[in-house]
Amino acid sequence: MKAPEMVPRVGVQIRPNHVSWGEMVAAWQYADGAGADSIWTFDHFFPIDGDPEGSAFECWTTLAAMASVTKTALIGPLVTCTGFRNPDLLADMARTVDHASEGRVVLGLGSGWLERDYQSYGYAMPRDADRIREMEVAIHRIRHRLGQLRPGPAGPLPILVGGLGERMTLNVCARLADAWNGWGAPDEIARLNRVLDHWCERAERDPSQVERTVALFEVASDATYDDYAAAGAEHLILVRSGPDYRIEEMGSLLAWRDSRSGL
Repeated sequence: MKAPEMVPRVGVQIRPNHVSWGEMVAAWQYADGAGADSIWTFDHFFPIDGDPEGSAFECWTTLAAMASVTKTALIGPLVTCTGFRNPDLLADMARTVDHASEGRVVLGLGSGWLERDYQSYGYAMPRDADRIREMEVAIHRIRHRLGQLRPGPAGPLPILVGGLGERMTLNVCARLADAWNGWGAPDEIARLNRVLDHWCERAERDPSQVERTVALFEVASDATYDDYAAAGAEHLILVRSGPDYRIEEMGSLLAWRDSRSGL
């Protein structure tokens, strides 16, 4: 892992459910203007919290709009399901949004989990292990297609893999991804980081090449941001859902980041 004295990055996932379009745009712009390092959405066709029949917006068209109204923050899906779109098409979509954002896209990928998404939109839902294998194939296809597109991505377009699976997901991440996203209490993050380090070493890859990001659904009552950093988290991402994003809570996370940078 990277040196513990590094300055962590901070971001927010602004879930596109239970909100109006204008409320969502205002939240993006608030986070971007406040200095968030990253702003994320998700890839579900229905709300995943609150009223399951509530409103929701599609991932990639939402990201294209986010690109046009933000200026500095990284943007991306946390995460997009590799089973919902042809991988070559997904590469092209990500490349296009990367240009719209002037090179700020992080391509977050996952194997999917919500049965309703698959069934309602007519996708077959293989068993867990098969979906992870399909994700690995998709990553290879995405990287190949990105190398063929003209023009190529505007920025580095790193690939992030999200998930907690120790035997398969973290193995794929160690070999093929630029970043990992996990969640849990600090002690669990520390343990999963060690597992990811192990897989990186098995792949003869420097573990510091995989950025460690953590989604904070709720900060554990007895934990601090420093505890997450000590556990190896390099990028902390608050998870916020509408209709009240409580986006102002970004302030404490930004202040913590800045205090560690000596600002």
